[in-house]
Amino acid sequence: MNKIALLDKAIQELSNNEKKIRFTQLVANCENYFGEYRINGSHHIFKTPWQGDPRINLQKLKGNLAKPYQVRQVLRALRKLKEFEDKKNE
Repeated sequence: MNKIALLDKAIQELSNNEKKIRFTQLVANCENYFGEYRINGSHHIFKTPWQGDPRINLQKLKGNLAKPYQVRQVLRALRKLKEFEDKKNE
């Protein structure tokens, strides 16, 4: 599978289950596309290939599930990454 197809699959999975995504699954998705994160307190901060928003700043809370707003944050970043990849392949 090529990178854009994998991005499409990740976007589809996250958008279909926005309220049922485990925090560890969300972090793993971000690691796959944005590399290692740094930790500042309880925040997992990922570096993106662009400056500014959408930024990825995830915070582990009690329980296993990620907060829906954090899933949406990652979805925005993945969609922007897909746009970057589409432009590179033109």
